[in-house]
Amino acid sequence: MNQTTAQLPRPVLFDHDGGVDDFLSLLLLLLLDEAELTGISITPADCYAETAFETTHKLLSLTDKKHIEVSVGHYHGINAFPADWRAKPKMLNALPDLINVACPQKLEHAENSCDFFVRKLSAALVPVTVLLTGPCSNLVLAFEKHPGIKTKIKEIVWMGGAIDVHGNVRTYNHDGTAEWNVFWDPASAGKLFKAGIPLTIVPLDTANHVPVTFEFLRKLAAQASAFYAHLAGQFWATTIDTIPSYDYTYFMWDVLTSSYLAIPEAFTLQEMELDVVTAGPSAGKVFRAPGTGQWVQVATNVDKAFFYTFLFEKLTSDRGH
Repeated sequence: MNQTTAQLPRPVLFDHDGGVDDFLSLLLLLLLDEAELTGISITPADCYAETAFETTHKLLSLTDKKHIEVSVGHYHGINAFPADWRAKPKMLNALPDLINVACPQKLEHAENSCDFFVRKLSAALVPVTVLLTGPCSNLVLAFEKHPGIKTKIKEIVWMGGAIDVHGNVRTYNHDGTAEWNVFWDPASAGKLFKAGIPLTIVPLDTANHVPVTFEFLRKLAAQASAFYAHLAGQFWATTIDTIPSYDYTYFMWDVLTSSYLAIPEAFTLQEMELDVVTAGPSAGKVFRAPGTGQWVQVATNVDKAFFYTFLFEKLTSDRGH
């Protein structure tokens, strides 16, 4: 039987901001049959660009996907991530499975992400899904430079926002209502909501249901002979002290969002009219705005068992390694 267009993997442009969860999302994307990763953009938010660029290329090498282009954004947001968080991913490049993997390109030769989005979307022959697991600034800057590329996007999927739960921003003069990917550049988030493109967000409301549990890590470690399971376990192990150990909860924020491309049926979705606070002590807050906001598709819940099983199966498949 011939493969139909509906069965073909969806072309995906991926913008991440270099955290451990972002790289686990990249690994998952590279293992999906449902998505064809056609390019990567890096936002220097929860990372330093040099480290994130190197780790990205190492993962492409390990999965035999070195042909995928990697760009880097030059824009820095209004509210910087903590320096300790940004430096943390440097540990990944020192892990035994990565330290001897060469990075074939130099950061200074990377294309600017804004120009990259314009070029890739302008050349797209079919509508593209844009996956964002960091701030949305690179994409919004590309829209401002070349508004016509909006017509080439089928859907934007973004890990961002906190609607009916408390945010994860804890910083001076902020009330804690925002999620970091929105808080880094609230103005761009507001523009993204108003861009007129189908937008699906996976907020903290849903991501808070899928912690990285020690039970899951033990199960993954029992499959250590599977290379990607072993690598993912190493990555998650580096997060243990990201949040103080007495209050340790690291969630699968970005991995969950990325899995939406493969298992949308696991998510409960609801259309909401939303807006973004762009300044002040609530900067970055995503709130319900009936009658005045923008319609956004929101993941309000996820079948946790379905998701964890899917993720475990993907990471233990060792496809292509």
